[in-house]
Amino acid sequence: MNKSTKIWLNYLTGFVLSALLLWGIYAQVKNQLTNVDKHTWWQTGPPVYLYLCLALMFVNITLETRKWQILAGSAEALTFRQSLTSYLAGIAISIVTPNRLGEYPGRILYLKRKNTFRLISVSILGSVAQLLTIFIYGAAALIYYNIVHPGIWEKVLLVGSTVMMVILAWCYWRFESWLPLLSKIKWLQKYKIYGQLLMRFTAKEQLTILFISMLRFAVFTVQYLVLLRWMNVIVPPVDGFFLSALFFWTIAVVPSIALAELGIRGQVGLYLFATFSANAIGILSATVGLWFINLIIPAIFGSILLLRMRLFK
Repeated sequence: MNKSTKIWLNYLTGFVLSALLLWGIYAQVKNQLTNVDKHTWWQTGPPVYLYLCLALMFVNITLETRKWQILAGSAEALTFRQSLTSYLAGIAISIVTPNRLGEYPGRILYLKRKNTFRLISVSILGSVAQLLTIFIYGAAALIYYNIVHPGIWEKVLLVGSTVMMVILAWCYWRFESWLPLLSKIKWLQKYKIYGQLLMRFTAKEQLTILFISMLRFAVFTVQYLVLLRWMNVIVPPVDGFFLSALFFWTIAVVPSIALAELGIRGQVGLYLFATFSANAIGILSATVGLWFINLIIPAIFGSILLLRMRLFK
């Protein structure tokens, strides 16, 4: 199978999957519209909830920018502004890659520094910290879900998530133990010297990076709850927090492509919150709103930055 055929198959698969997911969402929305007062289903709560969610977007951006400044700063000094523009450029590129894998390469592309491979090395630590955070919250959310909805598959997912969390924790705190293994891979041998750069991080700096990652995940979760409340989807705070954490964990572990991402997010949100609310439109609106605020808006600014690069002139 040649490269062109693979590309077309990927797009076709994405289109079919997206169409099926969106059709399922349409069916649920249509069902709600036939069972509720069509003059009240679209009403939202006080706008202060939306303003709070937008304010938290800037908190998220600030936290991630600071984390990237610490990571990339070990390769060479970066100002907060340089870290911010690099982060936004990465967001713009990430939306066209599976599971947003292009975010860190996008950040490095914008910097266009001579020590690109060094930046790739520190990106490894940032990616592991991000994954570890997702699985820490995911394990906690799955414990909650097993208590509320006990079942075989729920237990399997909890065990799997816990094992993965332990592995990631070991990789994060003992990266000097596994990093030399990269030298065993022939095509990575020339990058070995840049891997040593990770050893410059102190335990305190690693703890700071992980803390920022966990704080940012908590902010995302609060944002989701705030948007749900704005859309009149009433969920108890504790249940809502764990379900929101489970939502983000699911989005992270389920492979997706750009064409199907919005449909997957919608279906996961409906499945998790349907127990507390039949307001499918409100759940979908909050899910799409969160995606738009935290991904599309920053990506727009990042796209503008990319257009200024000589590479695209």
